[in-house]
Amino acid sequence: MDYLRTPDSRFERLLDYPFEPNYVTVDGLRMHYVDEGPADGKPILMLHGEPTWSYLYRHMIPICAAAGHRVIAPDLIGFGKSDKPTDINAYSYQNHMDWVKSLLDQLELTEITLVCQDWGSLIGLRMAAENESRFRAIVVGNGMLPTGDEQAPKAFHIWKAFAIHSPVLPISRILNVATFRKLGPDEIRAYEAPFPNRKYKTAARAFPKLVPVTPNDPATQANRAAWKALEQWKKPFLTTFSNGDPITRGGDKYMQERIPGAQGQPHQTLVGGHFLQEDSPVQFAQAVNNLLAGMD
Repeated sequence: MDYLRTPDSRFERLLDYPFEPNYVTVDGLRMHYVDEGPADGKPILMLHGEPTWSYLYRHMIPICAAAGHRVIAPDLIGFGKSDKPTDINAYSYQNHMDWVKSLLDQLELTEITLVCQDWGSLIGLRMAAENESRFRAIVVGNGMLPTGDEQAPKAFHIWKAFAIHSPVLPISRILNVATFRKLGPDEIRAYEAPFPNRKYKTAARAFPKLVPVTPNDPATQANRAAWKALEQWKKPFLTTFSNGDPITRGGDKYMQERIPGAQGQPHQTLVGGHFLQEDSPVQFAQAVNNLLAGMD
């Protein structure tokens, strides 16, 4: 598989990102992940979405690690410090599932708490549903597991058309539009770091069209099966959606009604846009820690 690897120099001296790099090989590709906190702590798996990378969780990782948890925050293939296949057809929903599953297997992770947002939810929720015995809790912020049986919001279709057809894909501008606060120049540099030029952005262009939006989508059957498992999920399931995301708005109530483990949980509505990790990272991290403290 042909791929690009972002030069390490692009990631030097990033603001608030002091974490040592760690790597596994998945399907012949190098996958990067952050691994912070005590090695014997129960793992929190933080999955990012589109078009971000583990930098998105930089403020949350230390808070959760300080509470005694082992925090694993991978860069999905095609993003961050992970390798970036050049063929857009390499980026299938199932391939992303397989790559993340390989990471979990190689790190031998069990008793996992999933923290997910955006595409991290499409991958993570299905991963938890298909590997229920390895997960102990789920926290979803601005995410969903679509099957194509429901109508996608207009905002998503606008974003999908832009990602596919726009001659340029301005990563940091996308982040700025989807957050309440304005990113500083050092943060903009960090989000642009994985993409030296347009050839590195294939995954970012691929993701939107992989979201199931019709009942006959290739991922529909697997996601329907995952929902059947989630409808039997009795472990803690917490939603921490923001108040300003037009893409996932209402998804928290939908999951609270369908997933048994969501009953009686201290669900929160945080302040922020789509990327709530930028707008309310401390509150998001504290919600995770409080949930887990109540389980121990």
